[in-house]
Amino acid sequence: MSNCVFCNISEESIINEYKHFFIIRDSSPVTSLHSLVIPKRHIVSYFECNKNEYEEIPLVLHTQKTELKLTDNSITGFNIGMNIGEDAGQTIFHFHIHIIPRRKGDIDNPRGGIRGVIPDKQKY
Repeated sequence: MSNCVFCNISEESIINEYKHFFIIRDSSPVTSLHSLVIPKRHIVSYFECNKNEYEEIPLVLHTQKTELKLTDNSITGFNIGMNIGEDAGQTIFHFHIHIIPRRKGDIDNPRGGIRGVIPDKQKY
């Protein structure tokens, strides 16, 4: 797609590559080393992945987790997420998965993790 930022990503931005996906660092990172898993094929949603893409996602996530922890041994956890649809916060309409490394003490109370997207639901 000619106007898609991920379809037109520069080769220098790619830090790792797989058969169906490539990895870049997020340009507005939540934490240091925040990375994006992006399919090479232009699709808008996770639900548009084909069988081969679905099957590769666990391998990509596991490999990236391992590489990030080798890069920074202060990483103690991860938030893995995707925004699907404008009402869920998607702003780039080329599917991607966020890998957000977390470190002990990076926020006061991490309880609830991704439930924090709706602030009143984070506390339970």
